[in-house]
Amino acid sequence: MKDTNLREFKAVEKFVAGVPEDTFKFLNKKETYKWIEQVLLSFSYRKLRKKERGKVRAYIQKVTGYSNSQTSRLVSKYLKGKLAVERYKRNSFGSLYSPKDISLLVKTDNVHSRLNGNATKEILQREYKVFKKQDYKNISKISVSHLYRLRSTRLYQSKSLTYEKTQAVKRSIGERRKPDPKGCPGYIRIDTVHQGDSEVEKGVYHINSVDEVTQWEVVGAVEKISEAYLGPILNLIIEQYPFTIYEFHADNGSEYINKTVVQLLNKLLIRLTKSRSRQTNDNALVESKNGSIIRKHMGYFYINQKYAPEINDFYIKYFNPYLNFHRPSGFASIEINSKGKQKKVYDLYQTPYDAFKGILDAHTFIKPGISFGKLDGIAYEYSDNEYAKIMEKEKQKLFNKFNLKPIDS
Repeated sequence: MKDTNLREFKAVEKFVAGVPEDTFKFLNKKETYKWIEQVLLSFSYRKLRKKERGKVRAYIQKVTGYSNSQTSRLVSKYLKGKLAVERYKRNSFGSLYSPKDISLLVKTDNVHSRLNGNATKEILQREYKVFKKQDYKNISKISVSHLYRLRSTRLYQSKSLTYEKTQAVKRSIGERRKPDPKGCPGYIRIDTVHQGDSEVEKGVYHINSVDEVTQWEVVGAVEKISEAYLGPILNLIIEQYPFTIYEFHADNGSEYINKTVVQLLNKLLIRLTKSRSRQTNDNALVESKNGSIIRKHMGYFYINQKYAPEINDFYIKYFNPYLNFHRPSGFASIEINSKGKQKKVYDLYQTPYDAFKGILDAHTFIKPGISFGKLDGIAYEYSDNEYAKIMEKEKQKLFNKFNLKPIDS
């Protein structure tokens, strides 16, 4: 901009009165500030009286188009010796969680195959509070919503393993009767998961069982679904529960509704029930575990039947202890709104072992020869992350033995 070169007050008054608005244009704010500073210096603004200062200010406002308050602010800055364009400073919140905290979250998600936010938060809290891992002090305070935000960061995604969402398993189930445990452990639900077919033969079968109250889970593997194989594996599964089994619930599949299973259960004084028709929730608990646990860890690939004994050993030694002592499960409470409609809210996450210990008079359900002292020794020998690492390492050893092929479509 070309300067007006006004240096006398009379000329300034005539200029302000005679020049129309929007006559002058500045290229940028820096140029405007520089011109204002030159004007204030040329009129020796610091030495002027109030009336004369008003004339200079009116002159500046006329040329720049600034308001009275804005001109006052700039003049005040000049008097303080700070009339310059300030660099914009964006207000921002400090980071609550450092790269070290995010790496601990990545580590936890990787060894546990990325559980949901509530279960992951429970593990982070247990690592700090139960297993005294001081590194987890800060990340253990994280909210579930913030946990998911950290999972979307570039640092997290660059280090985490990627997992696809569990694919739903569709089954047509004819159901008949629902178990009624009344808050007592020992009412297990059972189902079968097939590990694919090859062009020649069927793959291995996983037998998944879950206690309805504590969500204690025991998994086994067999070569074939027949009476000869199911009898021994069911007996082995029942033996692994630390509490007495009272009821055995299955869908209407012939693998469980047969004389061999009935004889085994009768011998153990266990009642056999099966699902009701048109009541799809009767066996929903174990079916949800089929997807979130069996499929998540064992995948959808064909595994030859001959590996069933080795898979079974892995389940007994590593996988079942991991599920029950180190993997939190969600427990729902029922909320009823003003219209009487029921809604399940998963507001509690804990391991099946903690759920078992939390039952009133839990010691009355425990099997002879088993004590909470022995179970505590298993539960607290390793932290959740440490044991998950051990389990994953053994799982990879097991998988290295398989000649994996995709399931036939």
